[in-house]
Amino acid sequence: MAGWWPALSRAARRHPWPTNVLLYGSLYSAGDALQQRLQGGEADWRQTRRVATLVVTFHANFNYVWLGLLERALPGRAPRAVLAKLLWDQVVGAPIAVSAFYTGMSILQEKDDIFLDLKQKFWNTYLADHLTLGPGQYGKTLSLLKIQKIAGHSGACL
Repeated sequence: MAGWWPALSRAARRHPWPTNVLLYGSLYSAGDALQQRLQGGEADWRQTRRVATLVVTFHANFNYVWLGLLERALPGRAPRAVLAKLLWDQVVGAPIAVSAFYTGMSILQEKDDIFLDLKQKFWNTYLADHLTLGPGQYGKTLSLLKIQKIAGHSGACL
């Protein structure tokens, strides 16, 4: 049993992108299933599968690339660099992520108007998740974790 952990750790160091994508996708999908259970009903595995599909195909990859670009453009963990990354993420990255989530879920649910959920829910989601919870959590994450680990960590927090 102890032999698998060093192997997993080596694989994560050698292949950080796929490791982050799988970790982000697993944690985000598990969070979706848990949220459904906590709301008192049975888990809707089709919904969780749609969430997993969207997260693995877009969100995890977007976060990994986006955070890497932010780190290259604004390197370091100094307060000024962290605040600049936070601002760019909240103003540019977050709207892209929220828009892709609602549009992508509508496409996977085969809705007639794929932008209806986005129109109805964008501002509430953006303001609640990205302007109140996001900066504190994200700023702390940027200052404490290496950039290669942030995308996977973010999946656990969302």
